[in-house]
Amino acid sequence: MSGGRRWWFAPAAVVLAVLGFVLARGLDSPSPGSGSSGLPLTSTGDEPAPALTGRTFEGAPFDLAALRGQVVVVNVWASWCGPCRQELPVLAEQARRRAGSGIRIVGLAMRDDLTAARRLLAETGASGLVSVLDPDGTQAVRWGVKGVPETFVVDPAGHIRVHAVGPVTGQWLDDTLAAVSRP
Repeated sequence: MSGGRRWWFAPAAVVLAVLGFVLARGLDSPSPGSGSSGLPLTSTGDEPAPALTGRTFEGAPFDLAALRGQVVVVNVWASWCGPCRQELPVLAEQARRRAGSGIRIVGLAMRDDLTAARRLLAETGASGLVSVLDPDGTQAVRWGVKGVPETFVVDPAGHIRVHAVGPVTGQWLDDTLAAVSRP
C-alpha cells in the first residue's frame, strides 16, 4: 500500500469498530428512554399483528389468531438477555393475576434453545408463563423485533396497539392494558 492510501485506513477502522459495537449492543440492550420509562412506540391500531404460531414449551399448539377477541401481550425474550431476567417474573405474575380476564400474556423466546429458556423461566419463578420457542428468530423478525426484550400489545381485533422496546414493569402493564382494554 502506498503512503497516500494508508491515511484513510486507521480512521475507517475506528468508525467500523464503533459502528459494530453500537449495532451489537442494540441486539440485547434496551434503548435509553424506552419501555418502562414511558416512551413506548404507539401505533394507530390499524397495523395487524403478524402471525404467531408454534408449540408452547409444554408441547401444546399455539396460534395467536385463536386468541382473537382478547387482548394479548406478546413479549419477546431470550435466556441470554440480562434485562429479561428481571422482566420475566413480572410478566408471569401479571399472567397469573389476569387469568380468565380476557387478557393473555405470551412469551416468544427468540434465538434460543429450549433447555436454556426453560432453565431461565425456572430460575426466575416464571415457569408458568406460556412461551413459544423461535429458535432461528424468524417469527420475531416478522414482528419487527430489533432486540430483546420487546413487548407488543395486541387488541381484541388483532391489531398492534402498543410496542415497547426494553423491559416493562407491572405498573406499565397495568396502565397500558387498562387503556387498551377500554372500548
